[in-house]
Amino acid sequence: MATDALMATATETLTLTQWFSPAFPVGAFAYSHGLEWAIDSGSVHDRASAEDWIGQVLKYGVGWNDTLLLAAAYRASDLAALRDLDAIARALAASKERVKETDLQGAAFCKAVSDLSDFSLDGLSYPVATGWAAKRAGLPLDLTAQMYLQSFLSNLAAVAMRLVPLGQSAGQALIRDLTPQCVEIAGSALLGGLDDLTSTAFLADIAAMKHETQYSRIFRT
Repeated sequence: MATDALMATATETLTLTQWFSPAFPVGAFAYSHGLEWAIDSGSVHDRASAEDWIGQVLKYGVGWNDTLLLAAAYRASDLAALRDLDAIARALAASKERVKETDLQGAAFCKAVSDLSDFSLDGLSYPVATGWAAKRAGLPLDLTAQMYLQSFLSNLAAVAMRLVPLGQSAGQALIRDLTPQCVEIAGSALLGGLDDLTSTAFLADIAAMKHETQYSRIFRT
């Protein structure tokens, strides 16, 4: 597939790098997406199990759905369509903590981007806010989707590095090995639409539910 990412300017690429940097005030570091419970329960306990868990979430869970929602928001014709997408994004969140994750990160992203731009965002879930902001900022959709996914991957890898614990080298190797999957998922999702929304990452959803009552927690989700 020919991609606009190949034609992205340096400024566009660096803008997206800023948006998805750990320094951008979205607070992604505070969320484990249920991975904290999976590690506590022993389901994730080494490099191989962490890579398998995160890869499944990317391909069959929130990674896939968020990319579809991001693309739909980028292509939305008006604010009414955008609000409908946001309602879908929230309805797809399988637990209280998943709603919190997409809502609070979305609110933080909206505020940060609005403060830096000549347009404003408010009250949108994270993938919907990202897609709409990228369109308003004139950023390429495919590169936005790829970097959104890699940012999500990197955050989950950081959780595994801290709690399994994985060494830094193993954690970075995990990110390297799953990065091609981010490109593949983005490419497939951008050819699809809302009819392709689905999730079979059931264990990740259950982990997020279990995390709500976990006795000792470091992360919000």
